[in-house]
Parts: sequence; C-alpha cells; structure tokens
Amino acid sequence: MEKKLSKKQYIYIGSMLFGLFFGAGNLIFPVNMGQLAGSNVFLANLGFLVTGIGLPFLGIIAIGLSKSEGVLHLASKVGKKYAYVFTFLIYLVIGPFFALPRLATTSFEIGIAPFISDTHVSLILALFSTLFFSITWLLSRKPTKILDYVGKFLNPVFLILLGVLLFLSFTHPLGSILTAPVQPAYQNAVFLKGFTEGYNTLDALASLAFGIIIVTTIRSMGVTKPSQIAKDMIKSGVISIVLMGVIYTLLTYLGAMSLGKFAISENGGIALAQIANYYLGTAGSILLALIVILACLKTSIGLVTAFSETFAELFPARSYRFFLMLSSILPCLFANVGLTKIIELSLPVLMFIYPLAITLILLAIMSPLFKHRTLVYQTTTVFTVIAAFFDGLAASPASISTIPVIESLLNFVGEYLPFFNIGMGWVFPALIGFLIGSVYSRFKERNSTN
Repeated sequence: MEKKLSKKQYIYIGSMLFGLFFGAGNLIFPVNMGQLAGSNVFLANLGFLVTGIGLPFLGIIAIGLSKSEGVLHLASKVGKKYAYVFTFLIYLVIGPFFALPRLATTSFEIGIAPFISDTHVSLILALFSTLFFSITWLLSRKPTKILDYVGKFLNPVFLILLGVLLFLSFTHPLGSILTAPVQPAYQNAVFLKGFTEGYNTLDALASLAFGIIIVTTIRSMGVTKPSQIAKDMIKSGVISIVLMGVIYTLLTYLGAMSLGKFAISENGGIALAQIANYYLGTAGSILLALIVILACLKTSIGLVTAFSETFAELFPARSYRFFLMLSSILPCLFANVGLTKIIELSLPVLMFIYPLAITLILLAIMSPLFKHRTLVYQTTTVFTVIAAFFDGLAASPASISTIPVIESLLNFVGEYLPFFNIGMGWVFPALIGFLIGSVYSRFKERNSTN
C-alpha cells in the first residue's frame, strides 16, 4: 500500500516551503511598495499577491501535475536544448549572480550595518558574507536534512520574531493608510504595477527551482508514487502560500502606515530598520537583525541546495559537493556589490526571464487541454522570448536604455505592443503564439489522420 503523509508532515513540509520562499525580497519589497502605493495599497497588494503567491503556487502545481523532477524536466516539453538554456539561466538568476548575493547583502544592510561606522562597511561586509555563505555551505551538505534545518527549526523561530514586530506595528500604528500620499507610479494601473513588483521576489522562478527539493523530501518520507507525490506537493504548497499571503499583506500595509512617521526610503530594508528602531530602540534593531538573517539564511540553504542538485544533473561529470562549493563562493564575491546595485542589475534579467517562467507554468497546467502538443509549447515560447527581450531592455539601466538606437526601438515597440509600457509586453505575443500553436497542431493532426 502506498504511503501517505500525516497532517504533521504536511505542516513540516509547508513550513519548509515557506522558509525556502521567504527570503530577502519577500521582506523588503512589500514594505517599499506599501510606502510608494500609500492609500492605494489595497490594489497594489492584490496585484503583488498574484505574482508573489499565485504564480509560485501555480509553479508547484505545474511541477506536481506534470510529474516532473524539476525545472529541467518541465522545460524539456519545449525542447531539450531550450530546457538546458532556460534551466541554466533560472539557476544563475536565483543562484550565484542575483538572488544569493542579495540574501547576504540584505542581511548585512538591515541587520549589521546599523551597528558599525561607515568607514568599516566594506571590510565587515566581506567578513559577514564569508561567514553567511560558510554557514549556508555547512547546512546544505545533506539535502535530506533541509526539512529539519528549515521546516522544523529556522522557520518557526523566524515567524515568532517577525510576529513580535508585526504585533507592535498593528497595535500601535505609525499612521493612517487612508491619508498616506500616493507616488506617481501608483496613481494609475495600480493593480498591474503591483503585479510586476511581484517579479522582484523571484518566487515564481524559485517554485520551479525548489521542485527538486520538494520531490526529494517527500520521497525521503517513503512516498514514491508520482501521483501521490503530486498531491502531497500541492497540499503542502497551500500551507506555505496562505502563510506567505498573510505576511506579505501585513508588510505592505506596514509600509503604507510608516509614512505617518517616516519619509519614503531608498529600499524596504531601510524602512524596516527605521520602524523596528522606532518601536524598540536598540532592541528593535537587534530583533530585526535576527529576523532578516534567519529569513535570508533559510532561503540561501534552499537555493544553494537546488542549484547544486540541478547542476549535478546538468553536468554529471561534476559532483553535488563541487557545485555546492561553487554556489557558495561565487555569491560571496558578488555580495560585495551592494543591495541597491544588485536590485538595479537584476531587474532587466527578471523582466526577460519571468515571462518565460510564467508561460511555462501556465502551459504545464493547461497541457491536457491541448493534448500536451510540443508545438504549442514551442510557438508560445518563441513569441514570448521576442517580447520579453524588449521588456528586459526597457528595464535596463539608463546608460543602456537611453542609447539613441535602443531608445528609438523601445519607443516604436511601445507604440504598437499592448501593455509594453507597464512591463507586460509579453502577454499579447504569448497569447498569439499559443493560438497559432493550438490551431496549427490540430490542423496538422487532423490532416495526418485523413
């Protein structure tokens, strides 16, 4: 008889999933968005939740329903070469080049920087990032232990500490949301602005990347039947997604309320530091330091593990331990660039790769409707890639986007491509690609049977 998980095990896996998802961006972006949205926080948060929790949950469902081992197997439905390139890009984005360094810099800027003088920042950041990724490496050596490290210990402690700060913030609010000023970016198309802000959490990408960890964890509990693994993934996913949604909402509203006492900060990390210090003084700064470091550490463990397991599969000549070392050393070096710079550099890459992840997730879920035809996957992806390239180019730093040739090209695309000016130019082309693939594959199939 096939083994089924107990309710307690579902909670542990759900806790682990939440712990893996909820890292740097999950703390800083909702707060910053709340400050910018002001009294329009409701619609902004709603849009944010669609990409912040809706897409990650769909990603978990996609991995489960397709009975895939992870993103490599899922992307192979488009084509083998594409699967390798897409998987490679995703893991570089959520791994050594962007997400992992951001975890260390967020921990440092919020948790450590307030306690040291500006003259020592560079040196202490180098030492802190070395320690941070050394601990990550140590706790990632055995993938089967992640459930214990993250689900049973680190995440519950994190939730208790964060709960203290949120309790103080909502029982003694800093200001009224109704009178909070609204910044220009959130005065029109508020929902869609929040929707694209959800990209910054990287969680839709992470849901594909963490698939391999979830499958490994469930199997280690004795569940081997693919259909049962799929059900267990989805049930555990519900627990983590609901918890994420509640905390995202509280953090977003916290950001809007903070305008009653503070000006808009450069990033959400600075805002959180101001809020914690306001309520508890030095103790608040220490509390926030623990919250942020725990949040980032548990996600770092998950990302390094997922990266190492997947790259060991992509390049079997090298071991899991080799990629574990690589994915711990590289982000340690990149972390010294600084949080604001990392966010700026990552945005164009996210705007390019996120649409590809979204369409892959949706195609995997809708796959039975078009009988899993490869052509539908391919045409949808080709059209999405073209449009996503321009979305990424538009989000590039001014030094690139204002080059006369590029600026003229972007103006031309913006004039004729729907939703391009709000960072969602990929939507219409993806739909066109899907329709072309669906119609042509059916026509071709019908002719072959005649």
